[in-house]
Amino acid sequence: MAELKDRLQSDLTASIKGRDEVKSGTLRMVLAAITTEEVSGKEARELTDDDVITVLGREAKKRREAAEAYDDASRTELADKERAELVIIEEYLPAQMSAEEVRAIVDAAVAEVAASGAEGGKAMGAVMKIVQPKVKGRADGGQVAALVKSALGM
Repeated sequence: MAELKDRLQSDLTASIKGRDEVKSGTLRMVLAAITTEEVSGKEARELTDDDVITVLGREAKKRREAAEAYDDASRTELADKERAELVIIEEYLPAQMSAEEVRAIVDAAVAEVAASGAEGGKAMGAVMKIVQPKVKGRADGGQVAALVKSALGM
């Protein structure tokens, strides 16, 4: 079993014993998403820590987007609840990269792809193929794509 999943389950037990409703509710939702991921597809499988981080990243993105939507609808109490859940989820994610670190990786990848002569959409795909493994789980994919587009002048 993935080490991160074990940690999530033991933290859930501790939060239930400590009567921390927000943390226990959030961890239950995250573990449910992990279980859903394990049984999706043709065959049940056990997730690795990288797979669990991918699921956690997806859940964090949902919380970010929901908080923004609630803010836009002037529902601050619901937005605050989503942000509280996001803080808990982020405890289990690797540290996020700074914009400068991501930009340096993107610039290096653009230079590498430019040397091969790719242009336009093909260059975008080639750069993303180089960048994604280096930033997986540590930077938002949408922000990375925006940086790549601006670096390529698209």
